Amino acid sequence: MSRTPSRRSLLRGLTVVGAAVIGFDPATRSWAAEGTQPDTGADAALATVPRLDGTLVMDEASLAAASEDYGHMVHHRPVAVLRPGSASDVVAMIRFCNDHDLPVAPRGQGHQTFGQAQVQDGLVIETATLAEIGPLCPQSSTVTVGAGAKWSDVARVTLAHGLTPPVLTDYIELSVGGTLSVGGIGGQAHRYGVQVDNVAELRVVTGAGELVRCSPARRSDLFHAVLAGLGQCAVIVEATLRLVRAPERVRHYLLTYHDLETFVEDQRLLVEEDRFAYVGGQISADAGGAFRVHTLEAVAYGPPVGPAPDDAALLRGLRHSGVEQADLPYFDFLDRLAPLVASLKEAGFWTYAHPWLNLILPGDRAAALSAPVLDALTPAELGPGVIQLYPMRRDRLTTPLFRAPDDPLPYLFDVLPATPPDDSAAVDRRLAANRAAYEAAAAAGGTQYPVGSIPFSREDWQTQFGEAWPRLAEAKWRYDPRQLLTPGQGIF
Repeated sequence: MSRTPSRRSLLRGLTVVGAAVIGFDPATRSWAAEGTQPDTGADAALATVPRLDGTLVMDEASLAAASEDYGHMVHHRPVAVLRPGSASDVVAMIRFCNDHDLPVAPRGQGHQTFGQAQVQDGLVIETATLAEIGPLCPQSSTVTVGAGAKWSDVARVTLAHGLTPPVLTDYIELSVGGTLSVGGIGGQAHRYGVQVDNVAELRVVTGAGELVRCSPARRSDLFHAVLAGLGQCAVIVEATLRLVRAPERVRHYLLTYHDLETFVEDQRLLVEEDRFAYVGGQISADAGGAFRVHTLEAVAYGPPVGPAPDDAALLRGLRHSGVEQADLPYFDFLDRLAPLVASLKEAGFWTYAHPWLNLILPGDRAAALSAPVLDALTPAELGPGVIQLYPMRRDRLTTPLFRAPDDPLPYLFDVLPATPPDDSAAVDRRLAANRAAYEAAAAAGGTQYPVGSIPFSREDWQTQFGEAWPRLAEAKWRYDPRQLLTPGQGIF
């Protein structure tokens, strides 16, 4: 872009603690604000920044926030943060970054745990300002939303029309663009696949700064390189999502088990017979501190998408030792973690380190691979964290870059500890344990679900993507030729 506006009009909304930004100094790799440029005539050498609809900021609070994430372990500091007012802002700034060799990372709600959306000495694009929801098309059962929209807000809008996204993560305050970049797993995945399997169309800005609309029928190579592509080829700015009819109420079951194999086998039975719309599972410690309390979470959708739940039929043949059940409005079920999250924040646990382990295990090895991890874990190491184990169906997982074992029923296995942020030794132990667990899983054909904290090399990423690696590498060179996008993933 070539513009020659006056100095004061160079950049609408571009501020640093109230001072107008007048450009970028390639020599010092820093932004220059009015009143801070050198007195040596270097003003002429400044690269002017494009006019924006949103804001570009570099105040201390914004830069510090962008060098943090939910993991609180990695801290890469950018030189500026873009809060776009439009997709055109993303285009303009990615082109600017190409001209000046500045790395770029998109950031949604900052819920990554290992620096994946951070960038050292580059630009962070906060997509939260791209949060428009609509239009919703009842005829095609789709809704178009901005990448920064939260799934909770999308669900509220679609439910007003009797529709819902088919798969929702258990924590629904995540951004659409963020989960579509990694996959988006929920307990409905055995029916509908993961969130990336339910996207009709994307609008993205490539690493070269091109605004592109893509779908399975239009620029399909880019479409399939972006979904679960970890931000390597383009920044999602908008997504058109498929919807399904929503129930008004659900019946929520919590079934207790004290044997891991039985727990896993009953989950497998429920998924194979498709008895429930949602199948999940958590593991917690018993009174002696051993992780031997297994809770199978199952949800039956009622009218208008299903009949009134029949307890006897739904629970037939299961070998649980206890059951709790409750009837809930559908959105209350989706938002059931809200009280827990509020209590964690109030107690200060939200600011703890979160060295998470997130794996997808072959179904026939799910118990064998998870048992040693559980046996080695202590309640003190987990802290106020969560352990999850539940199955998906491989034939519903259709997105090429969402990597899962070649098994009919792969299992998600999450160990999500919360560790005091000043206990670096405990964090290091968890990271080492995560790496060991990954190596055992990978040797059996398992994969990483890449939202957690597993030390990974470039060779590991090639193993992770397997047969899809050449496609991703080709798309990276085609759509991000200067290799600027999302370096925090450590893939290229």
